[in-house]
Amino acid sequence: MHYSSDAVGVDSDRDDEAGFVVADGRRLEYRWAGGGARAAAIVLLHEGLGSVSLWRNFPARLAEATGLPVLAYSRAGYGRSEPLSGARHVRFMHDEAERALPPLLAHFGIRRPLLVGHSDGASIALLHAARHPTIARGVVALAPHLFVEPVTLAAISAIAARFDDGELARRLARHHADAVATFRGWSDAWLSPDFQAWNIEADVAAIGCPILAMQGTEDEYGTMRQIERVEELAPDVRSIALPGCGHSPHMEAADRVIDEIRGFQATLH
Repeated sequence: MHYSSDAVGVDSDRDDEAGFVVADGRRLEYRWAGGGARAAAIVLLHEGLGSVSLWRNFPARLAEATGLPVLAYSRAGYGRSEPLSGARHVRFMHDEAERALPPLLAHFGIRRPLLVGHSDGASIALLHAARHPTIARGVVALAPHLFVEPVTLAAISAIAARFDDGELARRLARHHADAVATFRGWSDAWLSPDFQAWNIEADVAAIGCPILAMQGTEDEYGTMRQIERVEELAPDVRSIALPGCGHSPHMEAADRVIDEIRGFQATLH
């Protein structure tokens, strides 16, 4: 694996460093929030249609609350990162956890990160923790996917059917270099017949680090069974149901989520 960067603002004491880094052969955009030592930084892993910019002010608020620097990056095919050619395959989340994230962490000198992932990003965080048991200090999984549920496919099918009306494409275009490719790459992967057997429960059972799992009770993309399974499978889990919250806890219940992460990270070694 090779990595390099052409960063803008490379002083690690600054809280506004942003730029691009090459990991697993692809150019990825990134942004830091908060200053200080980065060895135990918080690393954000975005959802299936996310990007650096779609975290909005969450990284800055999280850095302020925890006192830790926070790194957000856009996966290949998202945000201003290098586009992907061709369809994503069933193991696209595994590939991110195994091939892209390790060199990214190495480049920035992040040796013991707290991984905070949302949706697909939460699954990536769990996969990384399972495969690299001595790396992550802990995982915060916001609305994770451990297995494919009918409610998830129904929700994705519904927005895929409406995508061509243009409104979602216009909104996504503010955050992605190629909004159509980003959306279709994600939706086509999830809705492909081969994806229906996708499952990471065995991986979650192999995780030894502490996990904080949170999910909204009104999540339209998954049932509470997802975080219940995290709690059943892994040895050190705290699961939290967020009443009235949908699929984006870090936006819909930001104060509670940030407070829970602050308390969680204070317990980590």
